[in-house]
Amino acid sequence: MKKILLSAAGFDPTSGAGASLDLKVFHLLDFHGMSILTSITSQNTKYVNKVFCIPPELIMDQYKTLCEDVSLSGIKVGMVGCGENIRIIKHILSENPGIPRVVDPVFKSSSGTWLLEKDSIRDYISEIEGKSSLLTPNVEEAGMISGVKIDSLEEMKKAARCIYSLTGTPCFIKGGYIPKQIVNVLYDGIKFYLFKKERLKKNVHGTGCFLSSSLLAYLAKGNTLEEACHQATQLTHNAIKNSIQIGGGQHII
Repeated sequence: MKKILLSAAGFDPTSGAGASLDLKVFHLLDFHGMSILTSITSQNTKYVNKVFCIPPELIMDQYKTLCEDVSLSGIKVGMVGCGENIRIIKHILSENPGIPRVVDPVFKSSSGTWLLEKDSIRDYISEIEGKSSLLTPNVEEAGMISGVKIDSLEEMKKAARCIYSLTGTPCFIKGGYIPKQIVNVLYDGIKFYLFKKERLKKNVHGTGCFLSSSLLAYLAKGNTLEEACHQATQLTHNAIKNSIQIGGGQHII
């Protein structure tokens, strides 16, 4: 029987990000994916038009009903949708301390639409403190959490260290730029690990979701944090290479 991974995330009608992309990644890595929706967006490959937040009691009902029937081997949290849903996410993470839990702090779309109220970010970080295996912010999100203005590799490391001190959780910052390369930085509370790849000239939607969901899958397979980050970085790089343009905006994996 296949192990089950759960995505708690938003729904993107393009399937280029969010829960639908997570499910594709879980299937790719030989897991059965299930999802509970936190929000629904109206968007296309160019921009996010509106965000509709799922009421917290419905998110809880989705989760409880699933767990009455199945056993989970890992949880990935993506877009929360609104501040009132943070307590439900805290509950879900708190109930599952024995399995990998990857939290991807999705605050803002690449087109600039806020996906969580800006004044809820502090509560978000406070509520998830110590309740996940790994946090995977991108550079902009890491800056919002840490207060560090990130323009260099050293500032990425400073932000990762700050996020660890705030949350007690290893931090994997995605998508830093150095000349001709993309660098991801993992800080496990003791040591830094760098994962570098050639910078590809493609504007691709959903790379952060792809990376964090593949990280969860590799952790659920029993890999160490370092091994999982290495394998997820490589898989995401290959996915970006093979991404396609369907509409008039960003490429989709």
